[in-house]
Amino acid sequence: MTSNSSRGLARLRRAVFARHANPWSAWSRWASTPLLLVPMWTRRWSHAAVVGAWMALNPVVFPEPADEHAWATRAMLGEEQWIVDRPRDAALGVNIAATVAGLLALVAARRRRPVPAGTATAAQLASLLVYWELMNRYLDRHRQRNTSPPDS
Repeated sequence: MTSNSSRGLARLRRAVFARHANPWSAWSRWASTPLLLVPMWTRRWSHAAVVGAWMALNPVVFPEPADEHAWATRAMLGEEQWIVDRPRDAALGVNIAATVAGLLALVAARRRRPVPAGTATAAQLASLLVYWELMNRYLDRHRQRNTSPPDS
């Protein structure tokens, strides 16, 4: 990838996360996660189009937050930095667990198994909250490293 396209992707990522850091964006996207099961359950492309459009638009339809005090805001800003840094840490494991739970929920929805679908979705949502907490801590550590005076 050329440096121009890398810079362009960085600007796009920054623009998306600047708005997605709005707590309304973060929380509404989190709360919308179960909607991903609807198209699998109903097997209707129209449902997939509506849910897909919402999930794609959600990170950019809200304005930038007024400040960084909200827990969800800090989680989204931490996630942005985490994506840039790409550490292999506990957050990666939690993110993988949330992804696996989401995939299991989709398979269960496809098979029209409500209890496994609901259980896997609940596990995914809980894992995402743990991930957000880890992203808050990551943001704090990152900022602390970058504002600490160098060792003498």
